Amino acid sequence: MPKIGAVADDLTGATTTGVLLARSKAKTAVFFNEQAALQAEGMDDLDAVIISTSSRPLPGEEAYKAVSEATKALQNMGVKYFSKRIDTTLRGGVGVEIDAMMDTIGDDVIAVVVPAMPQSKRIVVGGYSVIDSVALSCTPVAQDVRTPVKETYVPKLLKKQTKRQVGLIKLSTILKGAKAIVDKLLSLRQKGCEVIVVDAISIDDVQAIARACVQLHWNVLAVDPGAFTAKLAYCRGLIQTESANVPEDTLDGQGKTVLIAAGSASPVTKTQMDVLGEEARHVRISIDPTQLIEGGVAAEAVAKSTVEEAIALLEQETPPRAILLETALHGVLLELDREDSDRGYYNGQCADMINAYLGQIVRMIIDKKREQIVGLYCTGGDTEVNVCDALDVQCLEVVDYVIAQTDIGRLTGKYAGIPIIGKGGLTGTDTIVLDIVDRLFKEATR
Repeated sequence: MPKIGAVADDLTGATTTGVLLARSKAKTAVFFNEQAALQAEGMDDLDAVIISTSSRPLPGEEAYKAVSEATKALQNMGVKYFSKRIDTTLRGGVGVEIDAMMDTIGDDVIAVVVPAMPQSKRIVVGGYSVIDSVALSCTPVAQDVRTPVKETYVPKLLKKQTKRQVGLIKLSTILKGAKAIVDKLLSLRQKGCEVIVVDAISIDDVQAIARACVQLHWNVLAVDPGAFTAKLAYCRGLIQTESANVPEDTLDGQGKTVLIAAGSASPVTKTQMDVLGEEARHVRISIDPTQLIEGGVAAEAVAKSTVEEAIALLEQETPPRAILLETALHGVLLELDREDSDRGYYNGQCADMINAYLGQIVRMIIDKKREQIVGLYCTGGDTEVNVCDALDVQCLEVVDYVIAQTDIGRLTGKYAGIPIIGKGGLTGTDTIVLDIVDRLFKEATR
């Protein structure tokens, strides 16, 4: 029976937390919704369950309901320790989703918010979120198409979203150790704070915070991108020391291919894919997104022609090492919000349609050439969700990561065993996709 349960607002967030637990010898599954988790078999064999609600872009009331239902599902499974997985860049209704979990768990719960993910150069100092040495509001996330973040000071951001009193523990206290952290936590709780933001700049800081929480024996809701959840589990004796799990062998050079679905339009992703394309053995297939958002006959025709082009490449004497399917990395970038408005679509419908067709294209290629596809790489959580949905996959077994927030899982169901890597659009160096492709060739040997 799983003791650890987390609710994430998107799939890549869910896998990020899940992988940290899996690397620490906890058998962990990530589910795409609470219904899939409640209907799953073999739950007693799991140590941890992560449920994605895909609630990040939802209006407050809808997000609250989705998170509340997912929390109830975890309770029904017998979960004892709860986490609210948040984005490292604090996108979405973080405060609303904290309220949803706290209201569902019970009156004695205290939310300890540790937004730092030092492994990914995400830290919090003086309550301010800093992403790889840049203030949060000065990063590309401030111009995010669906969930922009304009506020760098975490307590202020949360106060606008939660109905509860928010407190802050600064780095000066963290550096004094667990005893000082315990005293400050007690002081803030006595002042009525139920949501407590805590600075951290290193993984040792995160562990010190976890140790203090365990000493207090509080009913803590961990609110974090994954590191704090993992350290709490470690300090509670639920998991072991984190370690990598990399296969020694590879299928590279054996005429097989990695399939890449790129749904993220961030500048970071564009640069990474440009680096991938510098090698002739990696082939790009550009898909016109304007046809996909038309839907109907136009979209089906584009999907069919894309699949035919990919199959022709795979049937060459020397097929590509990787095929990149992309809709937003060439030509003029569509303003999807404007397209939604002009077409009378709901907000986000164009993005949903593009990713849904990408998922269908991936499925059709795999159905025709499954033995040749060694693995899948999806950039952007929405893309990964749609690819998995097209493959009728509702659960991923998570195993490891390439780098933090670039997570490796295995498909379940009809396509069981195929490795899949998901990466947030803002994560990684310019060469990360080369490392991802290399790793998929290794994962296919398991």
